[in-house]
Amino acid sequence: MKTNKQYTEAIKQAKINLEDIKARGADAMGGNALEFMDSLLTPDEITASDLRVAIMNELAHTRADKGISQKRLEEMSGVKQPIIARMERGYTSPQLDTVLKVLAPLGKTLAVVPLERK
Repeated sequence: MKTNKQYTEAIKQAKINLEDIKARGADAMGGNALEFMDSLLTPDEITASDLRVAIMNELAHTRADKGISQKRLEEMSGVKQPIIARMERGYTSPQLDTVLKVLAPLGKTLAVVPLERK
C-alpha cells in the first residue's frame, strides 16, 4: 500500500514525464487522467493524511524499538492486537482515544503544535 507521500511523488513524476513527451512533440493518452488524479485530494487532505501516516509510523517504530509485540501492546493498552496491526499498516483511521491508549504505554502522547505550511 502506497502512502500519500509516495502518491504525491508519483503524480509529480508523471507530470514531469508528460511535459517531456509534450516538449518532444509526442502525444500521450490519459493526460486528463493526471489532472483527475491530482484533484482527488485537496492539499489539506494530503496534509491530514501525511500526519496520520507520521503518527502511525512513530507508533510502529517506537513499539519495535522498545521490543514490544503487538500482542503485548494489546495487554498494556487494552486495544486489541488486530486493531493495532491495522493502525500500523495504515488500514484504518483510528479514533483519537484509541491512538492515545496505544501511545501511552509506549511513553508517547500527542501534542497540538502549529503546522508548518509550505
